[in-house]
Amino acid sequence: MPASTRSLLLEDGNPSVNDNGICNEERSHDSSITPILVLSTFIAVCGSFCYGFAVGYSSTAESGIRKDLGLSVSEYSVFGSIMTIGGMIGAIPSGKIADFIGRKRTMWLSEIFCIPGWLLIAFAKNAWWLDIGRLSIGVGVGLITYVVPVYIAEITPKNHRGGFTSGQQLMVSLGFALVYFIGNIISWRALSLIGLLPCILQLVGLFFIPESPRWLAKLDREKEFETTLQWLRGMNVDISQEANDIRDTIDISQHNSKAQFLNLFQSKYAYPIIRMNCEDGLSDEFVWFCLDFSTIIGTTTAGILQIPASIAGVLLLDISGRRRLLLVSSIGTCLSLVLVGLSFLLQELHYLKELTPTFTFIGLLGYGVTFAIGMSGIPWVIMSEIFPLDVKASAGSLVTLVNWSASWIMTYSFSFMMEWSSTGTFFFFAAICGVTAVFIWKLVPETKGRTLEEIHATITHFPSEVC
Repeated sequence: MPASTRSLLLEDGNPSVNDNGICNEERSHDSSITPILVLSTFIAVCGSFCYGFAVGYSSTAESGIRKDLGLSVSEYSVFGSIMTIGGMIGAIPSGKIADFIGRKRTMWLSEIFCIPGWLLIAFAKNAWWLDIGRLSIGVGVGLITYVVPVYIAEITPKNHRGGFTSGQQLMVSLGFALVYFIGNIISWRALSLIGLLPCILQLVGLFFIPESPRWLAKLDREKEFETTLQWLRGMNVDISQEANDIRDTIDISQHNSKAQFLNLFQSKYAYPIIRMNCEDGLSDEFVWFCLDFSTIIGTTTAGILQIPASIAGVLLLDISGRRRLLLVSSIGTCLSLVLVGLSFLLQELHYLKELTPTFTFIGLLGYGVTFAIGMSGIPWVIMSEIFPLDVKASAGSLVTLVNWSASWIMTYSFSFMMEWSSTGTFFFFAAICGVTAVFIWKLVPETKGRTLEEIHATITHFPSEVC
């Protein structure tokens, strides 16, 4: 057992912990923001920008693609939804790949799928080219949605981790907004080539940023681990305490488990797995249905408003905390969807018909803003924080798979639900948001201001082993 762990043991063999399960030994992992930390985060979230751009692309490019290639509605529907299938394919091995080849190489691998995907779309001659390209992009972003938040969380000090990790959602929103800003100006082929730019930037930028120090420590690459951690924290910062905590946690996690998939069903991991899958069950693949408003106006306005909302989420995450923002977000999305449902109900009853389009527009904008400020990005932040290294790969892959599966189910079923009942559809999703708010209030703990090692000790209920 490492010396730093032994020093915490009392005579009865148990460490000194407080009521929350955190070791009483004072930890000082706060660090200033260094240039390499900013650069590493920026290069990582370029993949998230590609994701947001890809999400908005199919809507913006629809009229041009259908006109030029003569696609039917059903053929284009396949093109629009097949990215979620690719996302599921990429999600399944994402954690194992990131553990086996490293976080940086996994981001490289994602671009091996994304770059050819965009090129296939740009030079497509028929529906098959489009579908294969879109599927390939889906596989790439399926890898991205797991590895980017994990990488950022592992390189960032605790006092900045929330804001830096949630920067991925800001880039998703920027990509989504940009595709609508320029999608009505340039052709769909030129638009797909613009989608290449963040991919190429990430591909090149990865040569200039470090690997995750926690991944290096897990592989016993001690010299690289210390050098990388020192580089990320600043050359004048004492990293000894943080380095010892990382080593201790890795030693204990490897001692307790061989990181097999069945470990996810151990009782100590049941709580974080259930919590993350419940939070990620809500998809951001929401379909606009703006009644008398133009779809272009609605989606463009939503893209614009998501940018300040995402910026607010980034700035507030390490101030107000994850749990509070999640509550605000889930309650806000619930009330927004209730307003949309009421709008459809009033229209069915032929009451206030002249105002129902405005109510619907406000409700959908409210949904987009409140979703962007919390539920869109924070579950990924928490996912990157709560799982110990011995199950992070399997658990993270499972969470990412659930997210993409939910995206596919929602994308596929939404039109059928709207045919069944427009009012019922939005009240149904409002109810899900309401249940999510109750779930967060009752079960989701706060992770702000804690090191990853402290979070793992608390969440998995074995502080006596991790402190």
